Amino acid sequence: MPRRRIGFWYRFAAVICKPPLVVLLRRDWRGMEHIPAEGGFITAVNHNSHIDPFAYAHFQYNTGRVPRFLAKSGLFKKGFVGAAMRGTGQIPVYRESTDALSAFRAAIEAVDRGECVAFYPEGTLTRDPDGWPMTAKTGAARVALQTKCPVIPVAQWGCNELLPPYAKKPHLLPRKTHRVLAGPPVDLARFYDREMTADLLKEATEVIMAAVTAQLEQIRGEKAPETPYDPRLERIEQRRRTQAQTQTHQKSGQTVQEEGLGK
Repeated sequence: MPRRRIGFWYRFAAVICKPPLVVLLRRDWRGMEHIPAEGGFITAVNHNSHIDPFAYAHFQYNTGRVPRFLAKSGLFKKGFVGAAMRGTGQIPVYRESTDALSAFRAAIEAVDRGECVAFYPEGTLTRDPDGWPMTAKTGAARVALQTKCPVIPVAQWGCNELLPPYAKKPHLLPRKTHRVLAGPPVDLARFYDREMTADLLKEATEVIMAAVTAQLEQIRGEKAPETPYDPRLERIEQRRRTQAQTQTHQKSGQTVQEEGLGK
């Protein structure tokens, strides 16, 4: 998208957000040449700090193709926040929809209009103990396969050192560096024109996240775990541990009661 079409609200947001970002973070940004100069596309970005959406938006703003982030549709309805969300062209997600594809209809329309839609496929801050991307939701793959648009994998690192996941206080000193590496489009051609089953979407999502993780490996100079962290498995294991502890306590209480009756 040419810069002349960025619009008042996005420029206004940039005026407010850029100065503190420039003060707080050094920049090591690479791969801007992979951001398409025109046409609709998706970026798939890892998420490891509450402030990385602002820092990532700064990166992409400087490419001339501003990102449109997905947000709950309720945020668009009223007040200054709603006006800002609408004015900057953010994308409402209609989670009340019973049709999974319809929930992303605004994102599909944005891509068809030639916009960039930025996805955080993980859906939340990573819970991987070492900050690697975890398993992802299928929204980005749904939109990509529906529109057949380019999907640009983007990895970032550094905001998590300034404000770690779920931390309340930033670590201001020493000054941190925001590192971004955008890669070439992910090849999803083998998934096109096929029935959009759960298995197909899962496989396409894994391909997208593998590309994002590969970019992060280059930034960090390390290898990611072979199996991404899966918060669903962690929740299952937590429930299992809780049930086991409950059963142990119940058996212990029963034993004490029986011993008391025996006396």
